[in-house]
Amino acid sequence: MLNSKKTLSALFYGIASFMITIVNKTILTTYGFPSFQVLGLSQMFTTIVFLFLAKKIRLVNFPNLQQNTFKKIFPLPLIYMGNVFFGLGGTKELSLPMFIALRRVAILMTMVLEIYLLKVKPSFKVQFSVYTMVLGATVAAVNDLSFNLQGYFFIFLNNFFSASYYVFLKRKLDSKDLGEYGLMYYNSLFMIGPTLLLAVYSGNLENAYNYQHWNNFPFLCQFLSSCTMGFFLNYSMVLCTSYNSSLTTTIIGSLKNIFITYLGMFIAGDYIFSWSNFLGINISVVGSLTYSYVTFRK
Repeated sequence: MLNSKKTLSALFYGIASFMITIVNKTILTTYGFPSFQVLGLSQMFTTIVFLFLAKKIRLVNFPNLQQNTFKKIFPLPLIYMGNVFFGLGGTKELSLPMFIALRRVAILMTMVLEIYLLKVKPSFKVQFSVYTMVLGATVAAVNDLSFNLQGYFFIFLNNFFSASYYVFLKRKLDSKDLGEYGLMYYNSLFMIGPTLLLAVYSGNLENAYNYQHWNNFPFLCQFLSSCTMGFFLNYSMVLCTSYNSSLTTTIIGSLKNIFITYLGMFIAGDYIFSWSNFLGINISVVGSLTYSYVTFRK
């Protein structure tokens, strides 16, 4: 029963992560939506509303807000905000194949944090597959003809925050203070105020308000889909981390990117092909498949 929960939760997270990456890329690149901050803010707001209403009708349950709630959840909200913002920023600035390849560096960071913070020792096969992914990402990055310094900077920070988020999320879930829904709800609740102030101060909220395609029905449908899928992505991530290791959650996010890697060469129009870059991307894909086989074969 436990093995089936591990597999199904990983599959759920992979599908949710796949869908939201495609939709976010379309919104930010194809439609040219001016602010990834406002998109992230909208996803946080949707998560708060969904969970608040679900608790009101007793569909879910989590502890009420107390004086020590922030202490129980810290530093997850800060890490969560950094993960969302720099992830969306990297999606906007880089082609999907390069975004996916560079995101695999988060796997190495997660493995290192697991070793030092969770005292988890990965097997040789797991380490080999992780190093293969990172090697492929490095080869691809060195030969990236569409090099974007800001995009690379965003991805580096996104990798750091992702690795930290998965590991600290695992620790918080193991402590069972707030539960899965409580972690999701208070993560968004504590960060929505600072995020809103940042969007106002930077002018991103005004840019989003003046965006010309708000009356475009296909864009509006995709924007609302992104907000809704932001909630399901959070839930599936928490569920997968609860039943599996934080490293597995990281690599499931990378595994679904195999499909996005090749799809992204055609759908967004911002990938510049070169044989060496293509080779690096495929080396990274092989590492992802190897890890998946080693982890889930049992």
